[in-house]
Amino acid sequence: MTVQKMTVQDILKKDLVGNDTLTVDELRFLMSVTDEDDLQAIYKKAYEVKAKYVDKMAYYRGLIEFSNRCVKNCEYCGIRRENDKTERFDMKREDIIKMAQWAYDHEYGSITLQSGERSDAAFVDYVVDLIREIKSIGDGSLGITMCVGEQTEESYRRMVEAGASRYLLRIETSNPELYKKIHPNDELHSFETRVNCLKSLRKVGFQVGTGVMIGLPHQTEEDLVNDILFYRDMDIDMIGMGPYVVHHDTPLGQEALAMGIDDEAGKKRRIQLGLKMIALTRLFLKDVNIAATTALQALDKLGREKGLAAGANILMPIITIPEHRAKYLLYDNNPCVDDNADKCKDCLTRRVMSIGDMVGWKQNGDSKHYGKRTGLF
Repeated sequence: MTVQKMTVQDILKKDLVGNDTLTVDELRFLMSVTDEDDLQAIYKKAYEVKAKYVDKMAYYRGLIEFSNRCVKNCEYCGIRRENDKTERFDMKREDIIKMAQWAYDHEYGSITLQSGERSDAAFVDYVVDLIREIKSIGDGSLGITMCVGEQTEESYRRMVEAGASRYLLRIETSNPELYKKIHPNDELHSFETRVNCLKSLRKVGFQVGTGVMIGLPHQTEEDLVNDILFYRDMDIDMIGMGPYVVHHDTPLGQEALAMGIDDEAGKKRRIQLGLKMIALTRLFLKDVNIAATTALQALDKLGREKGLAAGANILMPIITIPEHRAKYLLYDNNPCVDDNADKCKDCLTRRVMSIGDMVGWKQNGDSKHYGKRTGLF
């Protein structure tokens, strides 16, 4: 008996826009594809699935980076605790509110509040009060996504009760061994704690988001397949993932530079992997929210457009006040650092329309997957 060889064309003939699904073996095969014509066919099918399940719509999450102080010391991150070349800042409360008001006035459906990781009582109290004040803006419809790291279940519950509805906590890799290679090996950087936090977020009622870095040193294609299976197994609602971008003032960045994987060929490979991950996640999970991250644009000027065309439906334009943008550098070549919020809005909107999508003005863009799994909408 002969075993029929898989082809991209045969897999894409399945009714993936309808009720057919990818098998894990098909997912694994598609992850190995590098031929550009085959990749374009995969992206095209993923866009068709996106159009059916989450619409040809890009939803904005205005990103407010309100502090770069962090207790963590992750090997890849520019705001890691031991990076003494980073100028630390805490945005003034009135400036945070001003930026949230700007987002509301300019018809953004949501904002994202992001900072370095802290879990002390003063920080949590501050964040909870901040959420309440932002929810009092206008008619209270401005959605809030939190991205402030590992907290206790009670702290997460307080944030939900204050009015936040979504939380992004990136796992960075679902491989525990690789996780240990890119983090210090101590209690503050525990893979198990991170996973448990994702479970707590779901328990208290958040729309739960996570994601990974793509193209890390020592990462394999099988790791990336398992990352998508992790999203499925954890029943994740929204995914923010992007290609690994080197920060030269970090241990992992120095390792990547020494390995020679940050040349133009290396960057091109990571962009290809990043787009492939977006497309395959869309084909495999269908109704989740997927972000086209700024990391895509850091490696390719058209990265975010390509991400939308490959199945992404969320964008996070930076609306942080200009004086602090250059201080919140998680990686090198962060795009839009020198732009103001108005310029970012206009630029991104042109990018969205260039691929045939519309912007979901005044819309939260809540995860369809969340609505389905909870029965809330």
